Amino acid sequence: MSKGERQKTARERIKEQQAADRTREKRKRIVTYVTAGVVAVAAVGAGWLWSFSQSQSEEAAAPLAPITVDANGSVVMAQPGVTKPVIDIYEDFQCPACKQLEEVSGQTFKNLAAEGKAKVVFHPITIFSQEPTRGNSVRAGAAARCVADGKQWMAFHDLLFANQPSEAGEGFKIDELLSWGKEAGVTSPEFESCVRDQKNANAQISYSDKTGKEAKIEGTPTVKLDGIVMDSQVIFTPQELREQVTKAAK
Repeated sequence: MSKGERQKTARERIKEQQAADRTREKRKRIVTYVTAGVVAVAAVGAGWLWSFSQSQSEEAAAPLAPITVDANGSVVMAQPGVTKPVIDIYEDFQCPACKQLEEVSGQTFKNLAAEGKAKVVFHPITIFSQEPTRGNSVRAGAAARCVADGKQWMAFHDLLFANQPSEAGEGFKIDELLSWGKEAGVTSPEFESCVRDQKNANAQISYSDKTGKEAKIEGTPTVKLDGIVMDSQVIFTPQELREQVTKAAK
């Protein structure tokens, strides 16, 4: 082999070595990127799982606490002797956000009352000022006032939200309200005439105006804990809601 050939072979070996080194470095970078990506995905996944666990709705843990329907339109749910902390829920049966709150955190409110950790007070009000939403809300609120039994009222309350009509048209029609009352187990012979004649419509409007002004309600849902408005993010996150109420109970 001539000197030129030996030099050429040496240069080729160097090039081959350099190419091999570059390949190894490339593989290292790929492994690093993949590893970092897996870690990032794992972190995001862990965060999502934590967030999901915080926002997951609770299941019914015990029978409902005793429920008392007040003549003024408010409804109290609490175990005997439990007077605090007090959770005041201001809601409108026609309000979409109120329906969402019921779906997400409604069971948490019920569980906290059942566990004796809070006194829960419902304030069904009419917040809307224009039709058809105002009429829908008044009919629903007035019909709820026709239910005197606590357990039946709560069942009717839940059905009203479950069957909430669109804001775009007339809803909560009389025949529908009567049907849901029957489904809720309402047996009072006065219920039908009370709903058909909308006997409590004026009382619903008066209570809404009075409560809205006194409690300074600007929108629904509004939830207060011992008189202080709770953050909307908290009330729509069952675990955070439970933690704040439990802390206030100590």
